[in-house]
Amino acid sequence: MKFASLGSGSSGNATVIACGDVVLLVDCGFGIKDTERRLARLGLEAKDISAIVVTHEHSDHIKGVAPLARKYKMPVYMTRGTFLAREYGNIPSLHLIENYQPFSIAHLTVTPVAVPHDAREPAQYTITSPDYGVLGVLTDLGYITPHVVEAYLTCDALLVEANHDLDMLARGPYPYSLRQRVASNWGHLNNQQTANLLSQLPLLNLQHLVVGHISQKNNTVELAAKSIDNILPEPVLNRIHYACQDEGFDWLAISPKK
Repeated sequence: MKFASLGSGSSGNATVIACGDVVLLVDCGFGIKDTERRLARLGLEAKDISAIVVTHEHSDHIKGVAPLARKYKMPVYMTRGTFLAREYGNIPSLHLIENYQPFSIAHLTVTPVAVPHDAREPAQYTITSPDYGVLGVLTDLGYITPHVVEAYLTCDALLVEANHDLDMLARGPYPYSLRQRVASNWGHLNNQQTANLLSQLPLLNLQHLVVGHISQKNNTVELAAKSIDNILPEPVLNRIHYACQDEGFDWLAISPKK
């Protein structure tokens, strides 16, 4: 199993997970042409995507979902609340997730995780392969709940957000109402919250740790790293990657379970 990103940040998000002949796209916050271009960078074509799994209805996560699904006849999975939150137009193969129940796409098990975010029924996900273990995708949440910690305890690889630095957000260009929203319990994780979450996880089990959804206006990789690197065990410092908006991150391979 391997995973990569087409882009990660406030202007667009999409994570690709490939395992055998199954290729999942978690979110698609880019238009069709941009998505196709970004997929080509990873050696993929849009027709290679087996399904799209959606976290929530915000535009930086769903901009390209319905157009891509219509053009390439891709199945789309999202919670009922996410579907009802906006008008998507026709999605030829739509699967609604009920009550955060796990579901299968070929040999992969996808487990939705309820998170606090200012969306109608947001979900983050863990993706489990019988041979490669658990990949966790965790972005777009305002604070860490015990449920979230428990859901990500068994990850072999993890993509987690560190959206903003509190000082940069306070001094930044966002209007007051948006700053309040981002920093609220229904917004995004700041660097310290992300570090706190990681301190509660068995990090030595992680083959890869990716920090993403880093705001271009309210954070920097250097500030995120300053908060996070201090709590990481020495071996994990060699396994941490920071995703960017323009290029996401390249393929990271997860080794088979022994």
